[in-house]
Amino acid sequence: MASVTKLSVPLQSSGSGNVELFATVALTAVVFAGFWKVFEKAGEPGWAGIIPIYNLYVLVRISGNAWWWFILFFIPVINLLATVKISIDVAGKFNRGVLFGLGLTFISFIFYPVLGFGNYEYQDAAHSAEGAV
Repeated sequence: MASVTKLSVPLQSSGSGNVELFATVALTAVVFAGFWKVFEKAGEPGWAGIIPIYNLYVLVRISGNAWWWFILFFIPVINLLATVKISIDVAGKFNRGVLFGLGLTFISFIFYPVLGFGNYEYQDAAHSAEGAV
């Protein structure tokens, strides 16, 4: 009877794990830095941008939407529509258009740092109206 040799195939490759980890951490740091700056420009504490769940609530406030939009983030399928609307509204608060808002939604790792570190100013109609009175 012939012996059967057991072939061992790893489920994951260990060849480029360090490069992928570094790229993921670097990309996360860039997005967090962009969030931090966007939140500060909007008059919110920067640290709120890096706290999971809470940053969504603050982002809803920055966008000028009602608090219940935050709850829509937890409903499947509806959360995508809510994300698009909130992103477009955030872009509008910085005098950017719909395409910039879609960029915030789908390519956020580029657009949030651009918004945070760029020369864009937060324009809140409620604060402007209070200052004019």
